[in-house]
Amino acid sequence: MPRFSVIVPAYKVQAYLHECLESVLGQSFLDLELIAVDDCSPDACGAIIDEFAARDARVLAVHLPENVGLGRARNAGLERATGDYLIFLDSDDTLTPDALRAVADRLKGTGDPDVLVYDYARTYWTGEVVRNQVSAQLTEEGPAPFRLDERPGLLRLLMVVWNKAYRREFVEGAGLRFPPGYYEDTPWTYPALMSAGTIATLDRICVHYRQRRHGSILGTSSRKHFDVFEQYDRVFAHVAAHPELERWRPVLFRRMIDHFSTVFVKRGRLPRAARAEFLRKARAYHRRYRVPGAPATGRSRLRHALVGLGAHRTYRLLSLLSRIRRRAARPAAGLRHAVRGAALQLHYRVQLVLPLRADRAVFSSYWGRGHGCNPGALESAFRSFAPHIRTAWIADPGHHHTIPAQARPLRPGTAGYWTALARSKYLVNNVNFDRRLVKRPGQIMIQTQHGTPLKRMGLDLQDRPAAAQGTDFAELLRGADKWDFCLSANRHSTLVWERVFPSSYTTLEYGLPRNDVFQQATSADVARLRESLGIPADTVAVLYAPTFRDYRHGRPPALDLERVLRRLGPRFVVLARPHHSCAAPLTDTAGGRVIDVSGHPSVESLCLASDALVTDYSSLMFDYAALDRPIVVLTDDWEAYEAARGTYFDLRAFPPGAVARSEDELIDVFATGHWDDARSSRLRTAFRERFCPYDDGRAAERVVRHVVLGESGGLPSVVPFAERRPVAAAGAALAQAPGSGRPLGSVPVPGAAVPLTETL
Repeated sequence: MPRFSVIVPAYKVQAYLHECLESVLGQSFLDLELIAVDDCSPDACGAIIDEFAARDARVLAVHLPENVGLGRARNAGLERATGDYLIFLDSDDTLTPDALRAVADRLKGTGDPDVLVYDYARTYWTGEVVRNQVSAQLTEEGPAPFRLDERPGLLRLLMVVWNKAYRREFVEGAGLRFPPGYYEDTPWTYPALMSAGTIATLDRICVHYRQRRHGSILGTSSRKHFDVFEQYDRVFAHVAAHPELERWRPVLFRRMIDHFSTVFVKRGRLPRAARAEFLRKARAYHRRYRVPGAPATGRSRLRHALVGLGAHRTYRLLSLLSRIRRRAARPAAGLRHAVRGAALQLHYRVQLVLPLRADRAVFSSYWGRGHGCNPGALESAFRSFAPHIRTAWIADPGHHHTIPAQARPLRPGTAGYWTALARSKYLVNNVNFDRRLVKRPGQIMIQTQHGTPLKRMGLDLQDRPAAAQGTDFAELLRGADKWDFCLSANRHSTLVWERVFPSSYTTLEYGLPRNDVFQQATSADVARLRESLGIPADTVAVLYAPTFRDYRHGRPPALDLERVLRRLGPRFVVLARPHHSCAAPLTDTAGGRVIDVSGHPSVESLCLASDALVTDYSSLMFDYAALDRPIVVLTDDWEAYEAARGTYFDLRAFPPGAVARSEDELIDVFATGHWDDARSSRLRTAFRERFCPYDDGRAAERVVRHVVLGESGGLPSVVPFAERRPVAAAGAALAQAPGSGRPLGSVPVPGAAVPLTETL
């Protein structure tokens, strides 16, 4: 029998569930069982729970056959609990380090009370942590344990289930169970505190209560908020069944009316058409449970009077006056609207009132650069699978030559640009559009992203000033609020995007469209690309593509390509593609064996033309793995990079191939053939299976069929790895290593492939 049974119900929280479960299993107090209940969640929650259960025997995975809601999911965990004490934890919240150790010590020191109440802190997406405002009620001064009569101030705490530990025998004896519906904590916590024979407090923050940007489900507009009435019926029914609790009626009545008032005044909770009905019902409950001689006090007096009268219009008028007063205190808020008199903005406003064009789609990539990346692949797929949609591409004039003839080029900031943004039904980008864009009802925005994240992104940069460089995180997330769909290459990406860009979009874990070409290109395409780039025959072409450094922004990579090539010999050439933020041009001092491809419009073409990739921390490695060609990772400044930017996993521990920790080691990796040996292949296979599960050549088709054609079911199935045939590397990879008597690399047998599109 464990000391604690920690019950975690999970539904549509895949971005937060890892952190929640880790916070439990990582506790210094080990005597626990973790009961994780998958409430038939449609996302990856069930799989995540099974992964934790497979690696830790303390985890019990419970999968419900249908979605039953938070309360009944907790009941399912209760039925399987065997611990001395029950602890409930919501799946987007976390236990603080050593919390269970502190709880266990306090329980032992207070004689194992029926209920132990501990503190929590709200954690915001900005990184701010705010402790419970009435934490003074949790003082450990005075005798303990005690009854609620001796510390009635505990009822001022937030009436939630997850800030307490409950003795399981007490819960079973009291017959406590969670009801269905919203506000299910109410008929549990009040009876638990009132019925407990012994209570103790712990003046310590044990739970971090996550404040999600769009709030909890209680912040959504729905008639389900009417459930609050039935929940208080259950509370008062419990009191009626236990006459010894009658003394608590006045307090419960006041708390009930305060709760009704909170639900009523919280913006967005009640549908506008239901507000008057809610207040009328609140008035009926005021009359039903009112205790004569127990009036409200202080600032609650007016609210209670208004609820008692059911004065809907009066309540709304007072709320309106309060909002006007708050707005008057911020006169600068209207200045942004005063500058909208410019001609283009006026034009844009006019366009916004004109009908949407359901047959139009506008695309952009990397802040106005040319046709390419995931938006480029999707633009081509739109024309292939939804030819009735007319496409346009936003790019600076210098990149217009990359735009296919079938797509209309648009220059940022022009009237045509604003017209397209205002009236196109589909908006596709791998970064955010102009922040002045007004997302219209009926418009569909697809955020394609531009790779799988190794380095920290979004909100995870809040504590990385070198990487954030003054990022306006609020503005960043306002852009994310406009997304309808976010593309993801794998579960790792899904979990990161949903956590660091928290909003209400739908994640499409279909693979990255830009990688489709790796399955569609032919050997003839590869030969043509190599010839166009000037790659000599019978050479091994290594694509060198480092990423930028936050701590040395703007500086070119430190690798001495001339020295590397001199040591490796004439069989090797390098396609050098430094990050676009490194402005310094490359100079070739190696006799034409360093080919500068920094200005090439398509990195996918460079991948196809090469025989191997050398990179450091660039997300390109995840795409390149779909080609199933050798990858070598150079980690000569890992500690500095990790300190400045931070990563989501240790690349050195789970690499896609050989790892070199210095320039000399890199030379040795190639000179000895380790860049393409059996071990490198095994590492690449594991990496590919984890990060390229959907890169089968049909990712773009799946997106277009789902988003544009509405084919939510029957999408192209994912081709198994064994059946995929990425185009083979060039035959030059078979050149013999000097003195080794064996090939430097191998070429897989090419399979059937469709003609290469203009994406290249």
